[in-house]
Amino acid sequence: MKVLSKTVGAFQENAYLVVDETTNEAVFIDPGAEPDALIDLVRQSGAELRAIWLTHAHLDHVGGIVGVRRVWKVPVHMHPADRPVLERAPVSAAMYGIPFEAPDAPDVLIEDGQRLTVGTLAFDVIHTPGHAPGHVVFRNGTMAFGGDLLFAGSIGRTDLPYADPAAMEESLEKIAQLDDATVVHPGHGPVTTIGQEKA
Repeated sequence: MKVLSKTVGAFQENAYLVVDETTNEAVFIDPGAEPDALIDLVRQSGAELRAIWLTHAHLDHVGGIVGVRRVWKVPVHMHPADRPVLERAPVSAAMYGIPFEAPDAPDVLIEDGQRLTVGTLAFDVIHTPGHAPGHVVFRNGTMAFGGDLLFAGSIGRTDLPYADPAAMEESLEKIAQLDDATVVHPGHGPVTTIGQEKA
């Protein structure tokens, strides 16, 4: 597995291109903004983009979808509980004065316990509401793409529309059960591990 990242947009969101080096197939996790830069990342990788997976649908995680799909009409995967968040994204963008192209509804609805694949790689979907109702983590062994659940030294906000502090506590308890060596690629900031954040 090769993980390429690009930090994009006004909120400095981490978009991840995950490439299966066996088949050269790739998935974009949270293409949040600056689609031209994201398109360049795919082209430079030489990989075949197969899908877009969303940890959640806040504007800074979905703002690059339309641009990327102009080049590759790949399916977008999202948890159904985040539909209201996706629908609100243009309003949020307007509040912040950020140019925004609203993506269509997701092509594929995902759920807790589901397994998604790209090439020979398999990722478990872990539903982790709190920051957003449909927030998920994608995990492959001791590697996780955590969206805005957990950051290096911090956690995702729970003061936003549709957020739920009590659900966030439960989700953090759930993610704390992963192996301490699990590397977390967060939606913002540097990579961390479960062990570091528990400590």
